[in-house]
Amino acid sequence: MENKKIKTNLKKNDSVKVISGNSKGSVGKILFIDRKKGRVIVESVNIMHKHTKPNQKNPQGGIVKREAPINITNVMLMCPKTNQPTRVGIKVIKDEKTGKISRMRLSKKSGEIIIS
Repeated sequence: MENKKIKTNLKKNDSVKVISGNSKGSVGKILFIDRKKGRVIVESVNIMHKHTKPNQKNPQGGIVKREAPINITNVMLMCPKTNQPTRVGIKVIKDEKTGKISRMRLSKKSGEIIIS
């Protein structure tokens, strides 16, 4: 099997909305992106219970709640202006003085540039 990295316009700390699955409708911040597997971990979404044995760090042991990864196609970026889920486009901006070209993320819903 080939090791392909999935291209995405999402970044860490982006605010996203879950559009399908058990946590549909939940809004959270991206904590981690695994581009090889195409998975993201979103804050307070897809909570799982992990049973841990007592150890030096946690002498009591017990059940720990933590976020499990979900598929990257199940989340959609939130537009900062309208606070609605939106598709993401790319806008190429050329600096007049230096001639440097930069690519910025653009909200398709409001047309606003997404800064993060």
